[in-house]
Amino acid sequence: MANIKSQKKRNIQNEKRHQRNVATKSALKTSTKRVHAAASAGDADEATTAQLEAARALDKAASRGILHKKTAARRKSRLMAKFNKASAAA
Repeated sequence: MANIKSQKKRNIQNEKRHQRNVATKSALKTSTKRVHAAASAGDADEATTAQLEAARALDKAASRGILHKKTAARRKSRLMAKFNKASAAA
């Protein structure tokens, strides 16, 4: 543990940010899984809704610095590819 007061404060801030980032990343994984599940089930309406929600969440995470913007773009692209493939099959 740090002895300097400012470093103690910094450690507390970093831990809060870490917990927030972990929660956001977990929510991103959940929203992505919803898209995959709906696309696999062939539920077009549910897949559309889930895809829009997931894309929005990825954009928010990128703007907040939780994900790199190119990582978010890549994930959105792969999600759309899966979604479009499922929509074409249905």
